[in-house]
Amino acid sequence: MIIAAPKSRERVARNFVRTYGRVKFRRLLEGLANGESGQTIADEFSVSRERVRQWKNTFGEVIIHYRVYPEVDRILRERRTA
Repeated sequence: MIIAAPKSRERVARNFVRTYGRVKFRRLLEGLANGESGQTIADEFSVSRERVRQWKNTFGEVIIHYRVYPEVDRILRERRTA
């Protein structure tokens, strides 16, 4: 995956705002953050799913975080008694 340079991301974001407006930009970012399907967003903006994928990769990143439950973590921290 190619990551756009900061200036390129800024240019694309400004073009988006110029074309669709700031309210729609906020709506797009909220939809992406909430995990809405690319097709749903594409239909709303009258663009292809590919364009939505490009916007998604340009405007942010998906981060997956695995959190260990505290009770499991405590087991790892226990001292072994011989």
